[in-house]
Amino acid sequence: MRAIVIKQYGGPEVLQIEERPDPIPQPGQVLIDVKAFGLNHAEIYFRKGAWGDVAEISGIECVGTVRFDPDDRFVPGQKVMALVGGMGRGINGSYAEMVCAPASNIVVVDTDLPWEELAAIPESYATAWTSLIGILDVAKDRIVLIRGATSALGQAAVNIARQAGAHVVATSRHASRFDSLKTLGAEEVLLESPQLSAVIRERHPQGIDAAIDIVGNTTVLDTLASVRRGGRVCLVGFLGGGGPLTMEPVFQMPSGVHLSVFASALVTGTPAFPLSEIPFQAIVDRATEGSYQAKPAHLFDFGEIRAAHQFMEAGKATGKVVVRLR
Repeated sequence: MRAIVIKQYGGPEVLQIEERPDPIPQPGQVLIDVKAFGLNHAEIYFRKGAWGDVAEISGIECVGTVRFDPDDRFVPGQKVMALVGGMGRGINGSYAEMVCAPASNIVVVDTDLPWEELAAIPESYATAWTSLIGILDVAKDRIVLIRGATSALGQAAVNIARQAGAHVVATSRHASRFDSLKTLGAEEVLLESPQLSAVIRERHPQGIDAAIDIVGNTTVLDTLASVRRGGRVCLVGFLGGGGPLTMEPVFQMPSGVHLSVFASALVTGTPAFPLSEIPFQAIVDRATEGSYQAKPAHLFDFGEIRAAHQFMEAGKATGKVVVRLR
C-alpha cells in the first residue's frame, strides 16, 4: 500500500509517500480501506516530535470500508468511521491506503455522503458532542461560549450547540469570519482577546452557563472568569499553543466554577468514553440534510499532503481540511 510516513521529525517536508506492506489486523483490530481522512492539529505535533516518539504513519481519523475483521464483528464493505484509539501515536494511523484500527474506535454509518464530506465529521463532531453534551450538559436556552469557533472543532460545536437550543457566543481572531459564524447560528460573535471575559461580563453580568475552550492554556483562566457560579468550562484544544499551565487556584480560579478537560486522542473509545455515547448516525443524517453545516472547508489529494500541512499550520484553514484518496 501507499503510505505517508514521517521520515524524521520536522516541517511538512519530512512527510513522504512510500510503499509499505499491507497491514495485518491484530486481535481487537479491524482492517479498513481508507477513502479519505481529516487533518488535525495533533498531527502537526506528531510530525514535529513535540509529543515524543510517535508512529511512522500519522493520522488520528479516517472514513472508509471494512476490508477484514478477524473477529467477525464487522462485515466487509461496511462504511465506517475510525478515530483515535492510539492511531498515529502508539500504532500506525490513517495517512495510508489501509489502516488497522481498534474495533472499539470504529463506528458503522449508513450514508450516501461523498467520502470527502463524511471525512469532515468523525473527530471534530465526536469531540464537540462529548464536550458539549456529555461534559458541559449544554441544553435549550443555556448560554455557551465557544472560544476558537472558526476552527473545524469550533464550527462543529456551534452546529451542535445551536441544534440543542443553546444561545451561542462564538469567538474568532478575524472579524472577516464573523458572518460565517452567524450563518452557522451563533447569536453573538466576539473578537478573540486576552480580556474576553470583561466583554462577556458587560453583556452577561451574571456570567454565562458554559464554555468550550479550543484556544487552550493561554485563555482558559480568562474563560473561567466568564462563567457564573455553578457553570462549567471544558478545555478541549490548544490552538494558542500547548505547554504547562501555571496558576494559583485560590486567586485565579473563580469560586464555584467547574473546570474539566476532554483529551479526545487519549480517551475516545475507552470504557469511560465509548463511541456508543455519540449519535454518529444522527450527526451524519443532520449533515446530509443540512441542519449541520459540516462540509469540508478545504480539500487536498493524497499526494498534496505537504501542502495540506503547510496550509493548516499557517492558520489559513477556515474549517475542516480533508485529504482524499483516489
